[in-house]
Amino acid sequence: MLDINKAIIDPQHYEHDPEGNMADLPSWSPHYANREARLEGIELTEEHWEVIVFLRERYRQHGNEDAAREILREMEERFCEGRGRGYLYDLFPRGPVSQASHLAGLPLPPHSQDISFGSVM
Repeated sequence: MLDINKAIIDPQHYEHDPEGNMADLPSWSPHYANREARLEGIELTEEHWEVIVFLRERYRQHGNEDAAREILREMEERFCEGRGRGYLYDLFPRGPVSQASHLAGLPLPPHSQDISFGSVM
């Protein structure tokens, strides 16, 4: 199993697949995301997929070193122009960072498990 702390300290230590994803992450596919979304009462649209792909690419490039607050700020800048933060919560009602990361098959970023952060439920 991937020890994300070791991967952050020494990213060259871990093997990557041809797309650059860390090999020790749990298996993920769009099918997995669709199945998990249905279980959570969400029908994934193109807007959902844009966020999921963004998070996966961001994770591939930066790992899991940034706090959830920083990731949410990036998501707002990229996806919320003229719509406000509520747009992300409309897409991912259980928290745009935590729920979207789950659907993207990624480990939760630091500080996103705090119940008072990232969720309106």
